[in-house]
Amino acid sequence: MGTPRLSSTPLPGIGVRYDLTTREQRRLSVVAHRDGGRTLSAYRTDDPDACALSVRLTSGESTALIDALMPAHHSPNLLSTTELGLVAERIELSSTSHWNGRLLGDTRLRTETGVSIVAVLRRAEAIPSPVPDFRLAGGDILIVIGTREGVEAAAAILGRE
Repeated sequence: MGTPRLSSTPLPGIGVRYDLTTREQRRLSVVAHRDGGRTLSAYRTDDPDACALSVRLTSGESTALIDALMPAHHSPNLLSTTELGLVAERIELSSTSHWNGRLLGDTRLRTETGVSIVAVLRRAEAIPSPVPDFRLAGGDILIVIGTREGVEAAAAILGRE
């Protein structure tokens, strides 16, 4: 297996485009936009200059895709798993979330899912043990702990738009 051929091209005012040619001579590119978004493109085998697929991803979607592509699966969102069956995860609140600007207590996460929110990460600040009248904001990352099912239910509630 050879070293992957990856090149980068600055795109003034846009970001950087990364091009990869696979060992099967398939061409893929990723445009890293200045706003944090990414555009993933795959090109046709019969015409490597013709785009067959182009998908625009948010920063969070890009992170999820990178996580899925890791050779040894390790989710950056999964903080720990114990033998007690508890997991701790990071759940990001989108800017279009129903909960953006609302109180943490309004989510009823603990009541509905049994999950505890142990901290909120906002920009470079960590807010430990947020109280129910803590006001959520888009981009907040909630550190939650609970059962796998509870955390998944919490992610569904927090993902509400």
